[in-house]
Amino acid sequence: MGSVIMSQPPESEFSPPAPKVWRVDALCRAVADALEARFNPVLVRGEVSGFSRASSGHCYFSLKDENAQIRCAMFRRAAGMLDFSPRDGELVELYGRLGVYEARGDLQLIVESMRQAGAGALFEKFLKLKAKLEAQGLFDAARKRPLPVMPRAIGVVTSLGAAALHDVMTALQRRAPHIPVLLVPAAVQGSSAPEELIQALSKLYLLTKQGSAPIDVILLVRGGGSAEDLWAFNDERLAYTLVQSPVPVVCGVGHETDFTIADFVADLRAPTPTAAAELVAQPREVWLARLDGLARRCQLAAYRHIDQHSQRLDLTASRLGRPSARVAQQRLQLASRAQRLSYLALDFVKQKQQDLQRASLRLGLLDPSLVLQRGYAWLTDSDGKTITSVQQARVGQALQATLADGKLDLTVADAN
Repeated sequence: MGSVIMSQPPESEFSPPAPKVWRVDALCRAVADALEARFNPVLVRGEVSGFSRASSGHCYFSLKDENAQIRCAMFRRAAGMLDFSPRDGELVELYGRLGVYEARGDLQLIVESMRQAGAGALFEKFLKLKAKLEAQGLFDAARKRPLPVMPRAIGVVTSLGAAALHDVMTALQRRAPHIPVLLVPAAVQGSSAPEELIQALSKLYLLTKQGSAPIDVILLVRGGGSAEDLWAFNDERLAYTLVQSPVPVVCGVGHETDFTIADFVADLRAPTPTAAAELVAQPREVWLARLDGLARRCQLAAYRHIDQHSQRLDLTASRLGRPSARVAQQRLQLASRAQRLSYLALDFVKQKQQDLQRASLRLGLLDPSLVLQRGYAWLTDSDGKTITSVQQARVGQALQATLADGKLDLTVADAN
């Protein structure tokens, strides 16, 4: 029996009509018109996130709940009628109109008015924990310790990818390159951040207590962000860990207007990560200037000492009367004592100058460039992390060697 071939009707008889080809801007306008007809105006409640006010006076932020968020724009006219200053985490009710921002194709809510609807879940949690820890005495000024004047080493806890790390290391290198820095990395954002921060701090505590590293102060830092971004630093366990630190802790989290629980618990709050570094690292020039000041004070003290004794001698001489032999004898004694005092003063000044020179020499020996001039090199990987062991290198890895007169780019050929 021969095969049967079923004939098919032309494709055009059953194919759906071809869709309309839209221009992008026309499609955005059509969507905006649909939103206008279906929803507007709207009244919506949620928490403020990422609030910012542009120089034009317009305000931009997101409104969110536990499952979703929407971009919002509040133009200067509407923003000027606000009777409060919105902040991240605050619960608000917005009245406005849904639309499409055609430049990005984003759905956004144009806010015409805003009113407070509560403190917001995050902010309420923050206030509740703050009140609890404050009642326990964790914020008391009496338990805050002063910062060391000249730390032997500085511990730093932050993310390896954070801009705060670059800011802190740049400030420390500029102001006090002779002070060693021990970095223990940890996440500073996300669900795992609190536990990683606790582990990093605990590691520094252990090294300090064991004497493995002469750390005299710890910097806990990260850059700015929204309330959600900084939430890891509002962790209760982290607060208790900070209280257990064997050395002072400086917290430099976010910008100057950002506050976290860690700021209140730490021994000192810095407005920015860079400020935190500057607080613990006095410039070397400051110490040299202090030494010069001490030398001048010693010299002036010696001169005052001589002047006082000279006045006493003059007074004694004036009280002596005739006979002239007695006067001459006393004058000889006075001249001898004055000479001895002069010698003592000169010896005192010389001794202090020698002490100053020795102190300046010891301070100069701390300059890391002297070590490089003796033939040593400082190896770092592409992230700037110091390589101190072959266990840290792998074949083919790109490294950089810093020498006394420049830098070399290297590639690991063998790592035994």
